[in-house]
Amino acid sequence: MVEINTIKNKLKREELYQKQKNAKAKSKRDRRTTLQKEESSNPEKKEKRLAENVPNTLENTREFDETIVEEDAEVAADEATDEFSQYFQNGLTPKILITTSKGPSASVYEFATELVDIFPNTHFVKRKPQFEMKHIIEFSKNRDFTDIMVINEDRKEPNGLTLIHLPDGPTAHFKLSSIQLSKDIEGHGRTSSHKPELILNNFNTRLGHTIGRMFTALFPHVPEFQGRQVATLHNQRDFIFFRRHRYVFKNAKRVNLQELGPRFTLKLKWLQKGTFDRKGEHEWMFKPEMETSRRRFFL
Repeated sequence: MVEINTIKNKLKREELYQKQKNAKAKSKRDRRTTLQKEESSNPEKKEKRLAENVPNTLENTREFDETIVEEDAEVAADEATDEFSQYFQNGLTPKILITTSKGPSASVYEFATELVDIFPNTHFVKRKPQFEMKHIIEFSKNRDFTDIMVINEDRKEPNGLTLIHLPDGPTAHFKLSSIQLSKDIEGHGRTSSHKPELILNNFNTRLGHTIGRMFTALFPHVPEFQGRQVATLHNQRDFIFFRRHRYVFKNAKRVNLQELGPRFTLKLKWLQKGTFDRKGEHEWMFKPEMETSRRRFFL
């Protein structure tokens, strides 16, 4: 076969390239046609080919992790006594306080408004300069709040989210990125006061299971299907993507999804036992040296 790059004439190079391309395509079609004929007469051959040609996915190529959760008696026993058991067993209604770091910018207030719209029974409290985290935690406990969200910022842009479960923790801190407010999403719908349904995807390890339960405890137990809204937290390679939609019923047979917004991405940085404490014990903390492989994930 003639090497194309050895031909100096541009028109000749293009002509030869097109001939070789067409020949490869014809050869591929011929192989596919022959294979179809063989498999139609021998179905077992097709079954064998499909069994062997398993595509690589994030899940089947990830490194083995002994902490991946299976639904068994041990997991059920742990969940019966963990920090979220009151929510799951006693039907505790979430009550969330949202606040900010000190001296927040306008963009942080905008994002806080979006969070208040996402989670039912949520209250925004403006943080005064003299309020330290221990004061906010005591304030929230005394008023029966179940969770606190603190929006952190850097260079006047939201860059972190700290989630504290009350009264006894745990506390999780996430890097916050890729924020897109509802107003910036083309064709976004209008939200209603109906309680949303939560969908969690791929929170498979012990750590991921804890984070999933932490998010679940922010939403009411029984979603309202009349004005059905769906909040989705999808974990992919330890990045948690948030999206929110509502169902639009065109007729009895046709239902569309309309995005409501906002969009944002979270990445867990640390998980701490108990409520927020700068000197407290960490259950888990991300460190760069933990990234030993592109196929190793923690959630």
